[in-house]
Amino acid sequence: MELSVKLESFEGPLDLLLHLIDKNKINIYDIPIALITEQYMEYLSAMQEERLENLSEFLVMAATLLDIKARMLLPKPEAEGEEEEGDPRAELVARLLEYRKYKLLSGELKERQEGSERFYYREKQLPREVEKYKPPVDLDQLLGGLDSEKLLRICQEILQRNADKVDTVRSHFGEIEREAVRIGDRLDYVRKEVKKSGRHSFRSLLGKSASKLEIVVTFMAILELIKTGEIRLTEDSTRDDFSLEGAA
Repeated sequence: MELSVKLESFEGPLDLLLHLIDKNKINIYDIPIALITEQYMEYLSAMQEERLENLSEFLVMAATLLDIKARMLLPKPEAEGEEEEGDPRAELVARLLEYRKYKLLSGELKERQEGSERFYYREKQLPREVEKYKPPVDLDQLLGGLDSEKLLRICQEILQRNADKVDTVRSHFGEIEREAVRIGDRLDYVRKEVKKSGRHSFRSLLGKSASKLEIVVTFMAILELIKTGEIRLTEDSTRDDFSLEGAA
């Protein structure tokens, strides 16, 4: 029986053997070595005519197949003292199984690569506000062990003092205008006050604010400057207060 194959379709001798096993619908664990060797030698003759570069690999496998065929033709030992030799095909079967496993894996990876080439990913188009967003900072972590309850209590006292100054009756007269308090202005204000005095009272700094909104924004500005490391907040043990000073 003549064997017609394409020489360029096989990457090596194991690839050829798997092709012959699949072509003949052979159980890989019970290879008819005589048939496979015959077909393999026919392919090898065709390869010698082509003078391929990897011919030496196929010649080594041909020698292996002939050796296995010869060992299978030898009679089995009948004496009790002699050990029976294992299946001469066992090592070849193990190599074929391992090669088949890696060939299947490489084929799956190739399919995934070809599939991924059909996908195109849109570039990031997040709004500028979303990109600039930063999660809120934990107050206790920001203050580094200082008494955050005391700090908030001072803020509440100053807010209450500011509220007590407002005439609840007269404040409802006339037209109410929206206050414009910008965080940037308050940042500059806190920087200027701390730089001017070197060491500034937290309570006094908040107390200079003219309105509730200004107190809140000033407090936020102080926390932001602590976060960026421009100023440092320390507890004043002599008074119920904190001290603000420029970071060294």
